[in-house]
Amino acid sequence: MANIQKKTLPILIAEDDEDDRLLAIEAFEESQLLNELYIVKDGEELLDFLYHRGAYQDPKSSPRPGLILLDLNMPKKDGREALKEIKSDSNLCSIPIVILTTSKAEEDIYRSYLLGGNSFIVKPVTFERLIEMMKQLGNYWFEIVELPTYP
Repeated sequence: MANIQKKTLPILIAEDDEDDRLLAIEAFEESQLLNELYIVKDGEELLDFLYHRGAYQDPKSSPRPGLILLDLNMPKKDGREALKEIKSDSNLCSIPIVILTTSKAEEDIYRSYLLGGNSFIVKPVTFERLIEMMKQLGNYWFEIVELPTYP
């Protein structure tokens, strides 16, 4: 029973690039994960989603994610700022956050882990690799790892 519940935890992607969002949606569908997918365009929207503010006031349309895929370089509030805020909030800090970015900078990797990121992945350059990455992420976070469930 717990395994089925874990498989259906929502995934939230914070990505500002429209092409990358569309590719992520397509790769998610191709990977055949059972999770619901939600997408926000920047760090401010991400926090609005998590805190049920503005357009995300209804918890049914903005459920607590089981996993966040976070781009670092976004407008308004970048991924680093959002990561810091999420991980410093006792109600949100247990949500796993995977940094998914084009950056390979050693400082970004170090700082992401320092701020509480759970993994750092450089975005794959091919669509096929993106599909494979989504499958592996789904397998790891929803089949192998034990995640807390929330009411």
